[in-house]
Amino acid sequence: MRKKGRSIDSIVFHIEKKRCADDNSYKLGDKDYQADKKQKSRNEADLLKQAMESKYTRLLSENFLIGMNDIMDTATMVGLQKNVYPLYDELKELRGLNGVKDHLSYVASKQEAYSKRNVAKYLKKAIEQYLPTVKRQDLS
Repeated sequence: MRKKGRSIDSIVFHIEKKRCADDNSYKLGDKDYQADKKQKSRNEADLLKQAMESKYTRLLSENFLIGMNDIMDTATMVGLQKNVYPLYDELKELRGLNGVKDHLSYVASKQEAYSKRNVAKYLKKAIEQYLPTVKRQDLS
């Protein structure tokens, strides 16, 4: 309500719609949704198994870049297998396994303590910045 002098000039209503949670129950009966969900979980399980068996996981733990909590975290391990390990394969082709070891020891020495650790993202960024340098050195 706004007043102009002694009389009421206008009335203003402030109406907010109540926020309610999205109702996803309609998806539960959808066969395509269920099949897609099962496929994603199967893919995730496969990626997790590959990550646990990977030599890179051992190298990362030896360099203290990942700890037991990271190894037990499914999302972290799947992220490493999907996004980081293929780049390590590329580096291994260019410089051999010792090249990967050197890179990981360098990254470990430069890593700073941080409360919000996203190991997969950090390692992906490190290898993405390093690979172009390696490729340039190989050209010359």
